[in-house]
Amino acid sequence: MRLRTPLALLGAALLVLVGPPLLTTGSGAETGTHIPGLRLMVPNTPGGGYDITARTAAKNAEDAGLTRSVEVFNLPGAGGTVGLTRLVNERGNGKLAMSMGLGVVGAVRSNHAPRTLADTTPIARLTEEQDVVVVAKDSPYRTIGELIDAWKAAPGRLPVGGGSSPGGPDHLAPMLMAQATGIAPSNVNYIPFDGGGELLASILGSKVAFGVSGVGEYRDQIEAGELRLLAVTGPERVPGLDGPTLKESGYDVEFTNWRGVVAPPGITDAERGKLVRLVEALHDSKEWRESMKRNGWDDAFLTGDEFGAFLAAEDERVVSVLKELGL
Repeated sequence: MRLRTPLALLGAALLVLVGPPLLTTGSGAETGTHIPGLRLMVPNTPGGGYDITARTAAKNAEDAGLTRSVEVFNLPGAGGTVGLTRLVNERGNGKLAMSMGLGVVGAVRSNHAPRTLADTTPIARLTEEQDVVVVAKDSPYRTIGELIDAWKAAPGRLPVGGGSSPGGPDHLAPMLMAQATGIAPSNVNYIPFDGGGELLASILGSKVAFGVSGVGEYRDQIEAGELRLLAVTGPERVPGLDGPTLKESGYDVEFTNWRGVVAPPGITDAERGKLVRLVEALHDSKEWRESMKRNGWDDAFLTGDEFGAFLAAEDERVVSVLKELGL
């Protein structure tokens, strides 16, 4: 015990001084991306597109050493506008963000929500993805042509389910399909669900004739044979999935969805900058690139003010499309 000389004590002190930087390696502290206590809100139910995106982003950020212990929580309701209201009411909270997308833009309009995305702090658009048109594995419809023929014969008797409120992507896609096939959109029996997770049970149980949702939400069920893929809504087929585009099937529809992240209003420039740096580093990570490929997501990265301008343009686009469809 008497060997603890002043030199030994000096060495111990140096270890204390150099210890903290060594302990922060891989935590994001050295790159300015670590946000202690960061919470990521999902404004719909578990299993939906916002939920999958948020949980994937949180895990990838942690695995890449960008930050630690991100809490992901769900606050569903009214197509995402309950979560939006909560976010706006958290004014100045730089440790809260919300996963969102085109569905929230539409829900704000269809629900006449008191808060809009213009009240938030835009952080980033992350991904773009196609919707899929799916039926249960035991459905009588084996091709998109068979489904459309039956739909045209009795549009009101073939309910279509979507994981978003009117004005959202899973609503707009079948409405554009109806318009392209000569069905009046006002005659479509659309049943909204609060996210793709809620919708899935109704498709599997044949409570709806067909469903429309994001490819990333239902890829596993399609590959497992629980859902039958009839078509995809984007410009090209989805790699790894056996389903034609609507256009190649003879229907003039091309439609994609997107998802991103917003924060409460009133956060500081430094807090906003740190959130943007975090998503930029996430975007550049191999973990995120692998997740995008696995989920069939396309890169649509856009940050800050440019994302804010995009949100304003999307709001105008949704209003225009709803007016064009007579809805």
